[in-house]
Amino acid sequence: MNATPDPRGLRPAEDPTRRLKLLRAVERKLLWLSAWTIHNANHIRPNRDGLKVGGHQASSASVAAIMTALYFDILRPQDRVAVKPHAGPVFHAINYLLGRQTREKLATLRQFGGIQPYPSRIKDGPEVDFSTGSVGLGVALTSFASLVQDYVHLHGLAREGMPRGRHVAIVGDAELDEGNIYEALLEGWKHDIRDVWWVIDYNRQSLDSVVPDRLFGRIEGLFRDMGWNVVTLKYGRKLEAAFARPDGEHLRRWIDDCPNSLYSALTFQGGTAWRSAILAELGRIPGIRAIIDPLDDAELGALMTNLGGHDIETLCEAFRAQEAAGDQPTCFIAYTVKGMGLPFAGHKDNHAGLMTREQMEAFRAELNIREGHEWDRFEGLGLPEAELEAFLREIPFAAPLAPEGRSLVAPPVPVPPLLPAPRLPPSRMLSTQAGFGELMAEIGRGQKEWSAVASRVVTTSPDVTVSTSLGPWVNRRGIFDRHLKNDVFRDAKLASAQRWGMSPKGQHVELGIAEQNLFLVLGALGLADRMHGARLLPVGTVYDPFVNRGLDALIYACYQDARFLLVSTPSGLTLAPEGGQHQSVNTPLIGMAQDRLAAYEPAHADELAILLRHAFHHMQQPDGSAVWLRLSTRSIAQPERRLDPQAVIAGGYWAVPPAEGARIAIAYQGPVAPEALAAFEELRAEEPGAGLLAITSPDRLHAEWLKARRAARRGPGNPPSTIEALLAPLARDAAIVSVLDGHPAAHAWMGAVHGHRVVPLGVDRFGQAGDIPDLYREYELDREAILDACAQALLGH
Repeated sequence: MNATPDPRGLRPAEDPTRRLKLLRAVERKLLWLSAWTIHNANHIRPNRDGLKVGGHQASSASVAAIMTALYFDILRPQDRVAVKPHAGPVFHAINYLLGRQTREKLATLRQFGGIQPYPSRIKDGPEVDFSTGSVGLGVALTSFASLVQDYVHLHGLAREGMPRGRHVAIVGDAELDEGNIYEALLEGWKHDIRDVWWVIDYNRQSLDSVVPDRLFGRIEGLFRDMGWNVVTLKYGRKLEAAFARPDGEHLRRWIDDCPNSLYSALTFQGGTAWRSAILAELGRIPGIRAIIDPLDDAELGALMTNLGGHDIETLCEAFRAQEAAGDQPTCFIAYTVKGMGLPFAGHKDNHAGLMTREQMEAFRAELNIREGHEWDRFEGLGLPEAELEAFLREIPFAAPLAPEGRSLVAPPVPVPPLLPAPRLPPSRMLSTQAGFGELMAEIGRGQKEWSAVASRVVTTSPDVTVSTSLGPWVNRRGIFDRHLKNDVFRDAKLASAQRWGMSPKGQHVELGIAEQNLFLVLGALGLADRMHGARLLPVGTVYDPFVNRGLDALIYACYQDARFLLVSTPSGLTLAPEGGQHQSVNTPLIGMAQDRLAAYEPAHADELAILLRHAFHHMQQPDGSAVWLRLSTRSIAQPERRLDPQAVIAGGYWAVPPAEGARIAIAYQGPVAPEALAAFEELRAEEPGAGLLAITSPDRLHAEWLKARRAARRGPGNPPSTIEALLAPLARDAAIVSVLDGHPAAHAWMGAVHGHRVVPLGVDRFGQAGDIPDLYREYELDREAILDACAQALLGH
C-alpha cells in the first residue's frame, strides 16, 4: 500500500509519534554537540595564551528545540536563515549531522582557521546564508533579502525552476533593543515585504540582566502595527494539559503574573523552589495540589519549564499552520529558558557561563555519552543508526538547493570597455556629483552596448535621490514597488521635474531617511547572485557625512562580501553653506580602513567615467569588492586630456610629472584640485622640476603598497607598487605637500614609502557654514596655505 503524500509535497507521511521521537533525539544531540564543542574549545584544546575562549553554552541551549523544528521539519532548500549569533555552535552541529560539516572542523571552534564563533558567509562557507554577529543586523537583513527576492522574481530574473523561499531570522530577544530593527520594520511595511519569519528566542535574559517584565506586550504591538502576524508560543503540551485540569487556570494565571526575574531564579533553583513558591500562593486551591503533589521535584521542574520554545510538537504545529496561512510576515515569540537542559539554566549570569569539568561529566552521564565517543553523531540516542540516517536524508532541508550548493552562481553582466565622460557645458565647469547624474542618466537610456548593464542596475537612496543627482536615472527607469502606483502629479498634469511612478518593473528602491537600511539593502542586493542566482549591479547614494550613521551596516555588508557601488555626495567642507553637520572629515579614512571596499575620490569628470565603469566591472570579479565613490557638488574646470584608465584605477597619476631628482611635489585629491593647480603654477616658477600628483584613491595606493611590502618580506624580485613607482623620480630628501578636503592622515603615510618628508594639509575638526574661499582659508586648503607649506618644506630641505 502506497504512503499518503504529505500535503506540502515534501515527503511521505510518517508515524507522527515516531517522527516526534526522532526530532526530540536530534534536539538532544544538538544540545550535547553544541555544549561539548564549546567545552572542548575551553577545557580540552590546548590554550597557549591563557585567554578565556568562550562560546555561549546557555544561549545555544535556549534555541536547540527551535532550530531542530526549523531545520529538521519545516525549512526547505530555498529558505534562507539568519541564525542568532550566540547559537553558532548549534548551527555548526546541525551541519555536522547533515554531513555538511566535518567532525574535525567542529573541534576547531574559535581556533585560527577554524569555524567561527558567529556564522560567517566568508569564513564558514556556503552553508551560511547570512553572517551574524553584529546583533540585529542579520535579523533586519532577512527583510531586505525578501525585498530583493521580490525584485528578482518580478523582473523575470529568477533562475528557472527555483521557487520562492522564506527568509527566517532566529532572533535573540535582547537583539530587539537594537534600533535598526525598528527602522527595518517600518521600511518593510512600506515595501509590503512577504515571506519573512522572525522566531524570537524569548528567554528573558540579556548579556547583563533579565529583560523587563511585559516588554513583549509592547513589542508585539509594534509588529502588529507594521502588518505582521504575531504568534506567541508561551506554553508547551505538558503545561497546557495541566492548565486544562480542574483549577488549572489558577496555575496559568500565576505563571503569567510571575516576574521574569523570579521565574528565572526558580528555574535555576529547581523543583523544590518551584513547589515552595506555588504552594505559598496557591496551596489552598485543591486542584493545584492535585496537579503538583504527584510529581517529584525533577518532574515538577520539568513541568514548570515546559515552555513553547522548548516543545517540539508545539513549535512544529505553529510553523506548519503559518506555512499554510500564506506569505504574510510573521513574528513567532517563543518563550524559552536560557541554558535549558544545562546546570545553570535560568541563572541571570549564565550568558558567558561555561560548564565546569565536573558539570560536563554529569551532563555526559545524563545523556549516556561514552568517554571517547563525544563526537559520534548518534551516540547516546538509543535509536537505530540506520533509522536516524534515513530520517536525516529525508528531511526537506537536506535536499540540494542547486548543483553548485547553497551559494549560487550567476554569470557576470558584460561591461563595455569605455564609458564616455559626460558632456560638458560651454563653460567646461562641472562637479563630480553632476557628472555622476549625467553618466547614470546616459546608462539609463539603455542604448547600444550599455543596455545589458542598464537592465541590471538597481539604485537606492535614503530620501536623497534627487539631491544626489539620481533623479534623471529614476525618471528613465522608475521606482520599484510590488504594486502599480501612478504618479499623481503627472496624472494631474502638474509641473514636476520628477516622474515618480511606481511599478514592479521599476529599478530604484526608494528608502526613508535611515542609513542603516540603505546599507542593509545594498548588502541584500549585492548578494543577489549568490542568494537568488540573479546578478544585480546595486548603486546606493547618500550624503557623505551620513555614511557614519550607517557605518555598522556598511561594515556588515562588506563582511559578507556583498558587491555594490556606494556613491557618497556631497562631501567635505566644500559643501560650504550647509555647515558642520553636513560636512564630512573622516570618510577618506573609513575608505582606507574598510576591508572589501575600494574607495575613490575623483576630482574630474573624465576620472569619474573611468571609475564608474570600473566599479560595474570590479564588483563582479571573483577577487573584486564593493566600490565607494566620494563626490562633490563643487563645479571645477575640466581639462582636455587623455588619461590612462589603469593609472586612475590604481589610485594616482602625475598630472605634471616631476623632473628626475625633483625637490618637491604637490599632491591633491578631489575638489581642491583648482587650489593645488594654482599653487603648483606659482611654485613651478621657483622649482621648475616640481611635480603635480593627482590622487584618485589613497585607499588603493596604500593597500597595494602594503601588499608589496608583505611580498618583499617573503623574497626579492617583486615589482614595486604604484605609489613606489610614482614617487621614485623624486630626490630621496624631497618633500611632498598633499591636500584634500578630508583628514590629512589619508596622505600622511606616503612619507614611509621612500622616506620623503610629507606635509599633509586637510581637515581635522568640525567645519562651519560659509563660502568656499572663507572655509578653504580657515582650514588651510587654499592656494596660500599650500604655498606656505611648500615654502616651509623647502626651507627644511
